[in-house]
Amino acid sequence: MKSKQILATLVATLVIGSAQAAPDKPECIAPAKPGGGFDLTCKLVQSALQEGKFIADPMRVTYMPGGIGAVAYNTVIAQKPDAANAIVAFSGGSLLNLAQGKFGRYNVDDVRWLAAIGSDYGVAIVRDDSPYKDLKSLMEAFQADPTKIVLGAGGSVGSQDWMKAALTAKAAGVDYKKMRFVAFEGGGEALTALRGGHIQAYMGDAAEARTMLDGGAPIRVLAVFNDQRLPGTMSNIPTATEQGFDIIWPIIRGFYVGPKVTDEQYQWWVEAFNKLMQTPEFAKLQEQQGLFPFNKTGAELDAYVKERVKFYAELAESFGLIKK
Repeated sequence: MKSKQILATLVATLVIGSAQAAPDKPECIAPAKPGGGFDLTCKLVQSALQEGKFIADPMRVTYMPGGIGAVAYNTVIAQKPDAANAIVAFSGGSLLNLAQGKFGRYNVDDVRWLAAIGSDYGVAIVRDDSPYKDLKSLMEAFQADPTKIVLGAGGSVGSQDWMKAALTAKAAGVDYKKMRFVAFEGGGEALTALRGGHIQAYMGDAAEARTMLDGGAPIRVLAVFNDQRLPGTMSNIPTATEQGFDIIWPIIRGFYVGPKVTDEQYQWWVEAFNKLMQTPEFAKLQEQQGLFPFNKTGAELDAYVKERVKFYAELAESFGLIKK
């Protein structure tokens, strides 16, 4: 079934009883330039709502780049706190930066967390001809001589990808300060470095790894950083947990609204997302966007986000990134 047909079928079931309460001139704010994860997160919802005429006005996507969500976070709280028509995309990277105090004077309690529409997960990737056949063998080599294992990914110190590498070092019993980490602009550069033997392992994401595998890239995924195996084509890849290493790194994607959006207005969005997520068509849309199931809304998401930010803050402190 084509994407538009899926969307039409999906949203047609949601219109009943919701249209009258729908916000006028809906807007999805992507806290980045066009392209990339935030943009895709917004466009998934934009398409679902517009194609099915779930709302009277088409949803527009606006871009507010800066600080992996920091600029948008501050702008919404300070200038659009009661804008019930505006939902803002966030990611696990946003929460990590929020936990490190990179969002300025505002904290996790200053917005209303609305819905998570899916997640990606960290993975450890090596070349297909690598001597490391599983995570245990990589960890043993890491323990024997940390200087001989170069880990690579995108992002600088304190970023999600750096955290995945630091957690890998920690799980191996290696001082993270001794690990060799090379930051790249993106997955393409990291994969090129891996192929050339300049790094021994690439700390990537499951969705991009799946794309690489589907495209015939010469790689091997040693582990998924989750406590359960992923569905579909990656179900044969063991988790770090089942290999004896406590490394869990979900990368959620979702939305929040301003702090002064009323309970009634907030609940309209919560119910819309709840209905959306109950349909089989939504699962197809998640897969099209490279997301794995991770559906939470309202109070459940609020509790999860706050727990995760607390965890990130403690983790960042343990790695010397923030001080009490």
